[in-house]
Amino acid sequence: MKDVLKVLSRRHLDRRKDVLLTTVSGVASTKPALLTYFDTKVPSIGIITTKSFQVEVNPGNREPVICETERGNFGNSVGLRNPGLEQALYELRKLRSEHDFNALLNVSLSANSIEDFITLVKAFDEVADMVELNFSCPHASVGYGSSIGCDQSIAAQYVRSIKEATTSCKAPLFVKLTPNVQDIGLIAKAVVESGADGLVAINTVGPIVHIDPVSGTPILQNKLGGKGGCSGRQVFPNALEAVKAIRLACGDDIPLIGMGGVSEGWEAALLIEAGADAVGIGSALGTVDQRTWPAYLASVKAEAQALLLSTGKIVVPSSSSFLSAERQMAYEKHVVTAFKQYGKDTVLITLDGKLDCKAGQFAFLWLPMIGEKPFSVAHNDPLTFIIKKRGPFSEALCNLSVGSELFVRGLYGAQLENKPTKQALLIAGGTGVAVLPSLASQLKEQGTQMTILIGTSEEVSGKALLEDELGAFGSFTCIADRGRPGRVLDLLDTIALDPGMACYLVGPEIFMAIASRKLLGRGITEENLYLSMERMTLCGIGMCGECACGDRLTCRWGTFMRYDFLKREASELLAYD
Repeated sequence: MKDVLKVLSRRHLDRRKDVLLTTVSGVASTKPALLTYFDTKVPSIGIITTKSFQVEVNPGNREPVICETERGNFGNSVGLRNPGLEQALYELRKLRSEHDFNALLNVSLSANSIEDFITLVKAFDEVADMVELNFSCPHASVGYGSSIGCDQSIAAQYVRSIKEATTSCKAPLFVKLTPNVQDIGLIAKAVVESGADGLVAINTVGPIVHIDPVSGTPILQNKLGGKGGCSGRQVFPNALEAVKAIRLACGDDIPLIGMGGVSEGWEAALLIEAGADAVGIGSALGTVDQRTWPAYLASVKAEAQALLLSTGKIVVPSSSSFLSAERQMAYEKHVVTAFKQYGKDTVLITLDGKLDCKAGQFAFLWLPMIGEKPFSVAHNDPLTFIIKKRGPFSEALCNLSVGSELFVRGLYGAQLENKPTKQALLIAGGTGVAVLPSLASQLKEQGTQMTILIGTSEEVSGKALLEDELGAFGSFTCIADRGRPGRVLDLLDTIALDPGMACYLVGPEIFMAIASRKLLGRGITEENLYLSMERMTLCGIGMCGECACGDRLTCRWGTFMRYDFLKREASELLAYD
């Protein structure tokens, strides 16, 4: 492991010349593939921070868990969602065995008892360059996060006991502090005197209830009555004052990672001038397309260094030019104008208004105080969605009627980038058929002849979902499972296939994995095979990392991924044995 304290020490390095940037817990660097992404493709990041891990699996809160009530200002109540110690340690051990990190790996930990923190510190010591004790989450359950960090004596007792029990551990112990206290300097000094090797500040401010400006209702859902932490540009003044207070109270010897609302180089420079040894970038990544994260973060670093050295050098492009000019999580109110039942569990909901959705894009549907989920757009005009009853939220959607209000945000993702071919085979399972109209429209513009195969879980008398529309694009066949899921894929053993044709798959991942195996066996090339990876996402803007396919986020790159990319970067998504 690297000498973390020396890397961060103010006595060894002049931060004016070498600005050290870090990711923050719970934002962007939340999956193993994203940890390696930042290490290999974002050289301006010097410390990579995991999400906060707990001893047991924590499913977190129900969506919505992230919101944006004003441009660049976010509320969040993820609820420390994480896979638990056993799975997280397995993933990090595997990652360490396969990848040699250039950056420092900071493993964030959360618990509601000294004993659990000791268990976590000992367990993750073998894979961490440093560990971060989360004493600061404002929307966690009672006993976690800020329940510890808000009390000077409790925080000190925790650190003292953990340090005494982990003397054999190599990774230095950093404590992440909450700004929601009267004097953060006193608490910082208390944990340092109790043995903390370093400090991190700040976590989100609050919590408060975040009200949607359109519906007038709370957005987030949790046991705190919809309260969630505040992040983004709104909290930068809090972060700046906290860093100043901590440095004043603790002196220059203790390493301090400052964060909170930093979006541009000048803000990073101010935090360093105030006493930070490294600067965390979190919510700002949700305002920048993932495809430009490397250039954006390099710009933040270069600008900060130029300002700190007073060179007057102009950095082009500026970090501000990468930031979204619009609020990306804004809801629009719609009214249900038509409601049609297909079978016992599927409905077609038509709304007033329209969206210009392309193949590879999607939107979120939200019912205030009930929940939200991402869905593909079946029709752009009028705006139409296909809903299959799977859980409480989809059941609530299926219980709507004409005149009901429904809120939509998006679009997210990007349009499919494909190599045009003379022929194409389109295969969809279940409600994946919703993706095909926009896909077929794009292929038609490219002059492609299409064969369309649809599989359904239940037989419906009359025409299949979207049969009239899709039938106009080419040959259309719909086959019901009749008790055997994916029965439509039997056709791939006999249907005529041209080796040069492209194939587009939409549906459950196991469905697409089986179809891919069959198509490759029939001579379709990996470069001509596209899979729509409709992974669950909590935000749609790149913050949560839940929609990662390898190191690409579908909410930014679009849902369609080529088979050869998935095979190389996320082969586990193609397995079905």
